[in-house]
Amino acid sequence: MTEKVFLNDKLVDIDKACISVTDSGFLYGAGLFETMRSHNGVVFALTDHLDRLFVSAGTLSISNPYDREYITEAINKVLIANTLTDARLRLTLTNGPMAESEQQRKSTLLITAAKLRSYPPEYYKKGVMVVLCPFRQNPINPTSGRKTTSYFSRMIALNMAHQKRAAEALWFTVDNRLAEGCISNVFLVKDSVLYTPPIKTPVLAGVARKTVCQLALQNSIKFTEKDLSIDDVLGADEIFLTNVIMQVMPINKVEKHMVGDGLVGPVTKKLHTFFDQLVKNECGENK
Repeated sequence: MTEKVFLNDKLVDIDKACISVTDSGFLYGAGLFETMRSHNGVVFALTDHLDRLFVSAGTLSISNPYDREYITEAINKVLIANTLTDARLRLTLTNGPMAESEQQRKSTLLITAAKLRSYPPEYYKKGVMVVLCPFRQNPINPTSGRKTTSYFSRMIALNMAHQKRAAEALWFTVDNRLAEGCISNVFLVKDSVLYTPPIKTPVLAGVARKTVCQLALQNSIKFTEKDLSIDDVLGADEIFLTNVIMQVMPINKVEKHMVGDGLVGPVTKKLHTFFDQLVKNECGENK
């Protein structure tokens, strides 16, 4: 069966889907994207994804003529057309082809879906290694904290991490505060207290990040958002990463430095279990 994607206003075969050579997302990265996961045919935390998309579109002047009902229906069409239940989805929204005036501008909306490929179980049993990113995040960059299609620097850093057999690279700001991973948010645990950098750092307002914060509060895990340094990273008892695909991913090493005792810690284990159960509760058990 030919894979189907949703482009602008209809489902099309993936090999027949075309965008304009003048598309502003293609030429200048003037666009936004959301990576989502579905379980049992239901997209996890779809409202949170759409909230972030709509807020970022307004803040960065990305034209968005679509309402939530339209986008939700389009996502469901893609899942059904590809007979997918557990899937990784990507929604991309750009300002569309370059036009002489805003009145002539027509956005590009692309939604794709593929079978969800989970991370190896070994990653969750033993943890993964991360490295320190050599680049820095600038708080006054207008795209900082936004999930824009201008992700090239993140992909460079992630590729460098993979070449070192690491799963992620941790970014710091220009004033040396811990920010986030290339494709994830980061949490530390010290003396059973959970810490993560504040949104205003800035970091991406990750959907999984929000979920973990809520789970911590609901399950009496002490939690605070605060500025964190490299010393906090190296002194942490536990560290883990989050995004909606990996959910809660334990870190056992920061380059050559062992995190805690090198084992997956109790807070990380609890939050991983809570997160997995929440997805099943929200999306329903597989039949």
